[in-house]
Amino acid sequence: MYCHHFQAKRCQSCQWLAKPYRQQLADKQLQLVTLLADFQPEQILAPVASAEQGFRYKAKMVVLGTVDEPILGIVNAQGEQVDLADCPLYPASFAPVFALCKTFIRRASLTPYDIASRRGELKYILLSQSLHSGRFMLRFVLRSKNCLASITKHLSWLEQQLPELELCSVNLQPAAAAILEGPEEIVLTEQTVLAEQLNQVPLYLQPQSFFQTQPVVAASLYLNAAQWADELQQHKQFSQIWDLFCGVGGFGLHLVKPGQTLVGIEIAPAAIASAQRSAAELGLADVSFVALDASAFANAAAKAPDLLVVNPPRRGLGATLCQDIERLAPAWLIYSSCNAATLKEDLAGLKHYKLLKVQLFDMFAHSSHYEVLTLLQRQA
Repeated sequence: MYCHHFQAKRCQSCQWLAKPYRQQLADKQLQLVTLLADFQPEQILAPVASAEQGFRYKAKMVVLGTVDEPILGIVNAQGEQVDLADCPLYPASFAPVFALCKTFIRRASLTPYDIASRRGELKYILLSQSLHSGRFMLRFVLRSKNCLASITKHLSWLEQQLPELELCSVNLQPAAAAILEGPEEIVLTEQTVLAEQLNQVPLYLQPQSFFQTQPVVAASLYLNAAQWADELQQHKQFSQIWDLFCGVGGFGLHLVKPGQTLVGIEIAPAAIASAQRSAAELGLADVSFVALDASAFANAAAKAPDLLVVNPPRRGLGATLCQDIERLAPAWLIYSSCNAATLKEDLAGLKHYKLLKVQLFDMFAHSSHYEVLTLLQRQA
């Protein structure tokens, strides 16, 4: 991928961009194999590659500049304001939307927030697109409600200019710090979710729901996990699945089959509502999604499922949850990790589990980050 911002050293966010992509993937695979060597995995599968550009369907842009000349991008290490509206990581459809956002900022007189002076209102533009429908979710992160009326007044113009706009909201983030978003979200459109579909599974994304930035690789991740579960079912019949840190239900909804029960646990009520909607659309009767803390749920449980699926944040499962998994002793464990270092720590804590399969999914091309899917079996 060629990027003139990277070549000019204005933006170095893609820290591995100077490496040929094939070398990037090989380096990540080698790092993963080395990291997990002590656990002697039975099978290390070939990595799932990314497209080299146009793969990020979620953008987080700092709003800089002035009302008349807004900039959407970053402040780099040199303190320069860099406009990344033409960043090649995003699909081609993003650039015209960013241009409309700049015009909207001028029309609605949305003053970019300045951290040093603590003045201004508009902090971030957050843009997501559904791979399935091509429709957009646009979020304005504001310091206060001072500009809310102006955004509401001019929203009809934006909707006319961008008929693909499905959902628009305002997030309030009053803290004088580089925090991306706050707890309060005000949805301004009739639609409150952005519909996505991966592998024929409907998924509904609310403004503060977590979802992968890379839907194409995410679809492969879910599909491969489902295939592993199918292989287990052929090997030994099982009926109960738990999906901890389930988000909007991506893993569980891909894995569960007729005759099986699924319990999905996620602390965010909005994500649980989305997962419940998807399950209802799929006609899944023996599925339950509950808004609870995953660690608290496992700690209170007395009986294990046959198959446990976990997809924790970067901090990993942690010692306490690993101890509860050891106590509950599910026969099979599918662990999806976005941080191989904390995965290694957790595997060390799961002393009665054998690592059967490992596969790398390159969710973040041109960086050192990647996703890992693992399959573990309980040992006597």
